[in-house]
This record gives sequence, structure tokens and C-alpha cells, in this order.
Amino acid sequence: MNIRKMVVKGKDVLLFSKEHIEYISLTDMAKSKDPERTNYIVQNWMRNRNTIEFIGLWEVIHNPIFKRIEFDAFRKEAGLNSFSLTPQRWVERTNAVGIISKSGRYGGTFAHQDIAFEFASWISAEFKLYLLVEFQRLKEEEAKTKSLEWNMQRTLAKVNYKIHTDAVKEHLVPVRITKEQENFIYASEADLLNVALFGKTAKEWRNHSAASCK
Repeated sequence: MNIRKMVVKGKDVLLFSKEHIEYISLTDMAKSKDPERTNYIVQNWMRNRNTIEFIGLWEVIHNPIFKRIEFDAFRKEAGLNSFSLTPQRWVERTNAVGIISKSGRYGGTFAHQDIAFEFASWISAEFKLYLLVEFQRLKEEEAKTKSLEWNMQRTLAKVNYKIHTDAVKEHLVPVRITKEQENFIYASEADLLNVALFGKTAKEWRNHSAASCK
């Protein structure tokens, strides 16, 4: 799992990719509001009716196995003084995929970027703006890195191909061959030994044999 880090208003915010989708740590973001009670901050956000409607609608759009009956039950309870909801309970009851609870070294509550940005808005408009800027910067930096890696791989492939073809030409290819034969050698390694040993490709050998039999 590719865990990365953003720094938003001086706070480390972890994120990871799952099937090319970004999940951002709500737990880390909650630290900007109350570093000692991050679980309480996330749960307080989730008991809000607007939050339930947003994350529920997100699941309806993106998750074919989402349990809408359970979602409707939570929506009816949302806003009541007695209502409380944890990320684990939400996931277990509804089969939600937009929010993930992780344990271990990089544990905490993570959410799909759409939901994470909604949570950031609830924390503060300022925090959301800083998060968006840092997230965009990270994605642009990663895109540049991928582009650089691709160009390096492409360059190395070209160098390796040149070394390979030069070695073939120097050690295996007869001195006198036609341009057509030369092109065929580099296009098809299966015919390499045929040309090197007999001066003919397999196709040329077949054509020659057929003509001899007439």
C-alpha cells in the first residue's frame, strides 16, 4: 500500500491509493480541531443529518452493494440527541466503501477524496482550501515523477535496443545482406539464425524451395 503524506496547515495528513482512488485520513484532519479527541470529532461529524445524506448519496452513486434500507434507518435517526454513529458501525451496517477504518501503524479513519473534502469543509473553509492546494500540488508532483520515470525507461529501452542490434550486426549477421533482410532481422528474432547461417529468411528459403520444385 502506497502511504504518502501531505502537510496541511502544519499538520501531517496521510493518504493512500486503492484501485487508483485516493483515500485521505479523516483522523489526521481532525487533529487540526482537537488533537486529543480525533475519534470524537469524526463521530460528531457523522451524526449530522447533512453528513449522513451526503455519504449515503455518494454510496448510492458509487457502490452497487450499498444497503439503502440501513442508510434510510440512519437518516431517520440523524439529528436526534440520542443518535451516534462510528465509522465502523456505518461500514458494517451499510456495506459502505467510501469510508475505511484501518488499524496498525498507519491506522485511523480514511475516506474517499470526495468525502474527505466534505469533512474538511465541516472543519473549516480555510482548512479545506489548504487541503485542496496541497492535494493538487502532490498530484502534480507525482505526475511529473511518473513522466520522468517513463522517459528514463524509454531512453534505457532505446539504449538497450541499440546495444542489442549492434551486437547482432557485429557477431551474427553476414557481411553481405540486402536491406530487406536487415529489416527482417531486427523485426523478427525468430529468423535471426536462419539469416546468420544460411543467408536467407524462412520465407525466402520456402520461396526458393518452391521454385526449385517446379
